[in-house]
Amino acid sequence: MSASPDVITLVCGLGNPGDEYASTRHNAGFAVIDELARRHGASYWKSQAGAEVASVTISGREVVLAKPQSFMNCSGGPVAKLCSAYHATPQQLLVVHDDLDIPAGDVRVKFAGGHGGHNGLRSIIDKLGSRDFSRVRCGIGRPPGRMDPADYVLRQLKGDFAEDFSAMVGEAADAVEEVIADGVIPARDRVNGSTGSSSR
Repeated sequence: MSASPDVITLVCGLGNPGDEYASTRHNAGFAVIDELARRHGASYWKSQAGAEVASVTISGREVVLAKPQSFMNCSGGPVAKLCSAYHATPQQLLVVHDDLDIPAGDVRVKFAGGHGGHNGLRSIIDKLGSRDFSRVRCGIGRPPGRMDPADYVLRQLKGDFAEDFSAMVGEAADAVEEVIADGVIPARDRVNGSTGSSSR
């Protein structure tokens, strides 16, 4: 019998620490966490389990926001430690991350599934021993031409690219709020629409 999503208590955004990574596509998860913290008045960040952590109330629920401070490929260590510290099951975890396989600017909600080649998700699945956690996927699209995907996701965003990225971060934060307020499946069905993407 497959697991089903539970009420979300822990939201982890994926990214890389350091100023040189702050304005890059790969840090979409961090940017969404920062936006949620701003909206919901996070007044205090603490360092815990290898992550920056703040508690906020969203739709009447206390939720922990976290940004793992290991590098992306090692995100699983801090995420697993946070789940243990806050007694959160994988089904109560929501991970926010960038996704090359989704058109730039699109936001999708998903429960469970594989890592799709995303090293941050790969690390989390490995450390949790489970893939049954929810995700908000921030579409960044594929790199143009023959650009290396690593260069693409770590390139500093400027001008229109930065503006479009900021708009997507806002939509992803909206999606996180919907997941917390209404549950993963109803939020998925609304956010992903009727294009068939909800099953991806």
